[in-house]
Amino acid sequence: MSKSFHYLNLHERKLEMPGLMRVSTKLPQLCAFILVFSSVIYTTHVLFLSPMCAYISTVLNSLFAKPHSHQGLDMRGQPKGPGQSLSGFAWFSSPFVLQNGLGHLSPIPVDEKTLLSKAFANSMRPSDIRPYFYRARGSFAADCITITTLITSNRFEVFARLVGKYRGPISVTVHVKNVAEHVEEVLESLREMYTTSEAMMQFVDVHVVIDAFDRQFNTWRNIARLFARTDFVMMLDIDFYPCTDFRSVIKRSSTILDKLYAGRAALVVPAFEYVDFHEGTNYASFPTKKSGLLSLVKERRVDMFHAFWGPGHNSSDYKRFYSAFSGEVYKVTKYQSAYEPYVIFKKDGPPWCDERFVGYGGNKAACLFEMYLSGISYYVLADHFIIHQNHLYEETARKNERRINRKVYAEYKEEACLRYLKKYHDRGALDSDLAENALAECRKLKSVTRSMPQVRLLEALFLGLLV
Repeated sequence: MSKSFHYLNLHERKLEMPGLMRVSTKLPQLCAFILVFSSVIYTTHVLFLSPMCAYISTVLNSLFAKPHSHQGLDMRGQPKGPGQSLSGFAWFSSPFVLQNGLGHLSPIPVDEKTLLSKAFANSMRPSDIRPYFYRARGSFAADCITITTLITSNRFEVFARLVGKYRGPISVTVHVKNVAEHVEEVLESLREMYTTSEAMMQFVDVHVVIDAFDRQFNTWRNIARLFARTDFVMMLDIDFYPCTDFRSVIKRSSTILDKLYAGRAALVVPAFEYVDFHEGTNYASFPTKKSGLLSLVKERRVDMFHAFWGPGHNSSDYKRFYSAFSGEVYKVTKYQSAYEPYVIFKKDGPPWCDERFVGYGGNKAACLFEMYLSGISYYVLADHFIIHQNHLYEETARKNERRINRKVYAEYKEEACLRYLKKYHDRGALDSDLAENALAECRKLKSVTRSMPQVRLLEALFLGLLV
């Protein structure tokens, strides 16, 4: 019986051997398959799924994020609670870097405060910049025109009028004086103004700046422009009332749009004001058609804005504006460095406003001067106009700050000329139409023409300036 059992046991082992042999030969193949499968899954996750999920998450967060509320901030605008990060940026390797460098598909976080401090490095600091403190829920076509402007806490009522009239995208910088009680009060007023207005919530992006420095106008302009969400922007002061629908006219004109997209044109909307101060405070009576404006001009009730300072706006050639035919767009041919019109231009490409100007005087003119040197020409929309809503000025501050900024502007013009002339020289573009504006304007500065013989690199240019 034991022999039978031994025989059967041996027989069963013999029967099992082929199965074991088959398993032992397939085991390495199975392991290899598992290894390859795992590698594919890991690679797919790291290189594709993870970055894609991160990107989709970023997009969804930006689309559906609720407007900021001051409830999450302390009285100085700082986040409440420990460990709350302000960083909302990530750096993705571009296709060029991925193809030619050592980039990676995984995003690299970029600290928001560091990035903004570099973006506005020439402004006075410390300044606490909070982009999209309130974000418009509307979506805007790329060829829309975003009004970029700036306001202080005492101009909220005027701003509300602009929003109600324009009913289009607006990017506004709100400055808040860095005093605890003041911050709390202003943020509460801002919340009340914004959340009770359907037009505000639909069209307006609000960016808050909290610091101790009054009237950093060019810094505030740059902030509003940087965070505008359309291809074109209009640099406008808050006190002006847009009387005509220039936006629709521009969108319907392929010729004008082509000029804007080319980045070599800025459109001027001529500015006016009432001669009688009190008439100029009644915005509801402002004319909405050019014929009505011309009647008021003929009656001498309305004149060019700040007519007492002709260089500021007379390059727009108001006589030609008055007689221009319907639909005409004419080029500014007598530019001067004090010219400071209100203009529509391409957001990306033109120079940014120089942030060294603090206070009244020269700040907007400097923006327009460098745009002109860069090769941009100004074109006047002869059917359209804006009118100033009269208000009292801080005359003492204006007088003192203008005196300082006159000196700053004189040095700035010389520096800008040398910088652009060298740029055109190095690019071999001195004979091109791109350099025409710079050549014409910079030859007016004796300080530039005197310095040119000392710069061997620009000897050819110096000869050209003296022609």
